[in-house]
Amino acid sequence: MTEEHKAVADGPGLYVHVPFCRGKCAYCAFYSTVQESWMPDYVDALLREADGYRDRFGPVDTLYVGGGTPSLLSAPLLRRMLRGLRRRFAWVEDCEVTLEANPEDVSGDAVALWADEGITRVSVGVQVLDEALLKRLGRRHTACRALEALETLRRAESFHLSVDLMWAVPGQSLSQWMKTLKDVLSFNPEHLSCYELSVEPGTPLANSVAQERLFRPSEDTLCVFFETTSNFLQDRGYIHYEISNYARSEKWMSRHNGKYWRRVPYLGLGPGAHSFDGQRRWANVRSVARYVAQLRDGASCVDFMEELSAEQARLERLFLGFRTREGVPMDVVGADEAAVSAVHKAQADGLVQVRDGFVVPTRNGWLVADRLPLLFP
Repeated sequence: MTEEHKAVADGPGLYVHVPFCRGKCAYCAFYSTVQESWMPDYVDALLREADGYRDRFGPVDTLYVGGGTPSLLSAPLLRRMLRGLRRRFAWVEDCEVTLEANPEDVSGDAVALWADEGITRVSVGVQVLDEALLKRLGRRHTACRALEALETLRRAESFHLSVDLMWAVPGQSLSQWMKTLKDVLSFNPEHLSCYELSVEPGTPLANSVAQERLFRPSEDTLCVFFETTSNFLQDRGYIHYEISNYARSEKWMSRHNGKYWRRVPYLGLGPGAHSFDGQRRWANVRSVARYVAQLRDGASCVDFMEELSAEQARLERLFLGFRTREGVPMDVVGADEAAVSAVHKAQADGLVQVRDGFVVPTRNGWLVADRLPLLFP
């Protein structure tokens, strides 16, 4: 990341959790509900929550509207929410404003609304382009509908296009995955998120795996998917700047998500949303009903808060930094004999490089990224 890009990304970010979905995907562990009748009360409560932070937070240089399915919000509700947030916080001039959207919600009218309301970046949840795999994941759109949505967004020329894709789906072949990548690249998206499917406890997918109705790919297969994806996209000009994320140039890297990886403060609004102010983390209640009721009564909607110790903060910097191509500053890894020895061993094992004062993961290091921090006492 260039110094210019870092400077832009160092302001606080704002995240809004829109917890409504038409149905629950088989793999999803995020808080969501199908009770769309709560939407008007939710927007009222969200703006009440924002009132409590208006003098404590800003100016904002990124807004990320995620979910759930934010594209489900009606035009009047989305307009009221976005304009209400703009009245409550200061915004930098070139604020990155991202909206997550499902393919079935993308239409000419929706795209026009999003452009009018200042959305600069749309992240489309395509996941896969194989009908059987879409059904296995519990997605509601078809492959054809996903491609139509990408065409509509590309034709509008109003947004930076980001596409969410998923690999390591049970039963997914490498050839199926590569076809999905090739089909999506035909739309020349500025950004791609290519996630390894996580089997989260308590989800229908986890139950199917536990009952051996579905099987996870082997570790060797996961490595092949990851390395093939990285090579394929980098050969086509994409920067592999975080384990799961690729951009056509540095200016298309997600400024908002970069805050999470670099531990820049961000405020999360909505039920189940998380926040970080540099020292403390907190999370809101995971219930629309409780969220609405508590804010209506003038009570806090915060359900959990913790103050991070110096060692907790260091471990976070290691876990998050080793997910990125920037890596971790050497002084965070440590300067004592044990830390230097650990770095030398990780270098000899081909897991990291030392570059300009940073310990930077190699691609092999990314394959064991969750274990990398444990190598540095």
